[in-house]
Amino acid sequence: MSDLKTGLSEAAAAAFAALGLPADNARVTPSDRPDLADFQSNGALAAAKRAGKNPREIAAAVAEKLQGDPRLASVEIAGPGFINLKVSDAALSQRADQIAADPRAGGELVPEPRKVLVDYGGPNVAKPMHVGHLRSSIIGEAIKRLYRFRGDVVIGDAHFGDWGYQMGLLIGAVCDEDEAVRAEVERLNAAADLPAEWMTSLEPEVFGKVSLADLDRLYPQAAAKGKEDPAYRDRARKLTAELQAKKPGAYLLWRQFAKVTRVALERDFHALGVDFDLWKGESDVDDLIPSMVAELADKGLLVEDAGARIVRVAREGDKRELPPLLVVSSEGSAMYGTTDLATILDRKNSFHPDQVIYCVDQRQADHFEIVFRAAYLAGYAQEGQLEHIGFGTMNGPDGKPFKTREGGVLKLNDLIQMTRDKARERLLEAGLGENLPEAEFEDIAGKVAVAALKFADLQNFRGTSYVFDLDRFTSFEGKTGPYLLYQAVRVKSLLRKAEGEGAVGGPVAVTEPAERDLVLTLDAFDAALVEAYDKKAPNAVAEHAYRLSQSFSKFYAACPILSAEPAVRASRLTLAQATLRQLEQALDILGIAVPDRM
Repeated sequence: MSDLKTGLSEAAAAAFAALGLPADNARVTPSDRPDLADFQSNGALAAAKRAGKNPREIAAAVAEKLQGDPRLASVEIAGPGFINLKVSDAALSQRADQIAADPRAGGELVPEPRKVLVDYGGPNVAKPMHVGHLRSSIIGEAIKRLYRFRGDVVIGDAHFGDWGYQMGLLIGAVCDEDEAVRAEVERLNAAADLPAEWMTSLEPEVFGKVSLADLDRLYPQAAAKGKEDPAYRDRARKLTAELQAKKPGAYLLWRQFAKVTRVALERDFHALGVDFDLWKGESDVDDLIPSMVAELADKGLLVEDAGARIVRVAREGDKRELPPLLVVSSEGSAMYGTTDLATILDRKNSFHPDQVIYCVDQRQADHFEIVFRAAYLAGYAQEGQLEHIGFGTMNGPDGKPFKTREGGVLKLNDLIQMTRDKARERLLEAGLGENLPEAEFEDIAGKVAVAALKFADLQNFRGTSYVFDLDRFTSFEGKTGPYLLYQAVRVKSLLRKAEGEGAVGGPVAVTEPAERDLVLTLDAFDAALVEAYDKKAPNAVAEHAYRLSQSFSKFYAACPILSAEPAVRASRLTLAQATLRQLEQALDILGIAVPDRM
């Protein structure tokens, strides 16, 4: 069940081929002039240039072969050789019935499903998430949902930052502040009589009082002191080494850090409608690193450099010089890039992905290029199997990355609560939800807030930056998430009213311009999915959802539904049902849930 554009492209390709012309020139696209035609093909111009012929003559010959296509009401030549195609009302009616009957609302599956892992989120243990994690979470979740909807087997991995120098800093800072914690760490590190299962069974009571708020308060102080005080920095490195050697005291205190962080992370991710299949981190591949380093050495990839061990990844012809991957530091410790390389190996061994997509800030592009090249050299992945899809920043009115009024980094939970507060205010201003039970109103406000944040981000191509404007994002007018929710809820209300009156949908019969426009928009869903999938750019789906809402709004205004005579009413109810299903599907891919009412 292909869309009209695909079907007409195939017909045009056959017409070009029958004339001895390259079929790749036959591509059909939506018309630049929808007042003149629904679709157009400009291939006659390119074909004429290659064949040394007049483009209008070629266009006329192609048009003649297309004239008998029952899907087309007219085929006309314009300008130097453009072919304008207008679809018949009957073909549009048939296509609308197909979409209405399709559980996938017109969205096709990929012909060959793949196994894909999406690495996104990237929170650090012992720190609350901040606004900088928003885009990775939103875009990564949409990519995961899009690929799943298209039929791929997809795993989402949060990938914690939980095993480096910052952990040593925090262990030291907590011990400095709490003598009881310090004493317990020292006692456990020195203990020789711990049970074999201590790593999973022991939970020292004194460690349980360490909270995420404590860690959030202590880390900036410890990080600053580590930069200024060499002795403090050296102690943090020693504590990091004790942690990575799994000394009981350091390890169990670290596990408390991870525990309290996970609670907050799950709260914030859940509030955003983001979920993961894997909650793995750098620590999960620690056991792989010694054998991996030995393997890299055996393959002749490790090079000694000033006491460190590196993998050179520069290639002949590089336009800029890439530094090597630092695998083992001069102090003998594994580095950030080392755990990333080990993670690639771990994913290869456990999941065998056809593709791994890293949804991480664009500023990390060089780091990933270095790690990916090392993975290719080591044979842990095939060239092109690993892809970093970067994104721009969410900026404040000054054009710089968004911060609080005091100049600090805004915590993600604070941003979510701020947006929820604004959503409540907007709902009440619009007279929506006033008479609903409090729990339902709060649920709606939460959905409006998430829609505002997510659509504001996803309507942009991921590589661009955008300015955060809470008043605009939460408006029920314009190109916003709340506007889309309102349109979907309005269709739901219409269908409930129709059901109450005993009215049901029936075969579609397109006659009015607004009906034509709505069906053509419904038909474009799969093309939007293909574009988003190929470019890893959910904004194509966001744009389709907005266009669909606009098309339905025009249809609703121009074409009475419940007051129409029975056959017309049934046709238009089917169009409304198809619109709701497709709009909800598009929004679900973006990670936006639609309430039943407002």
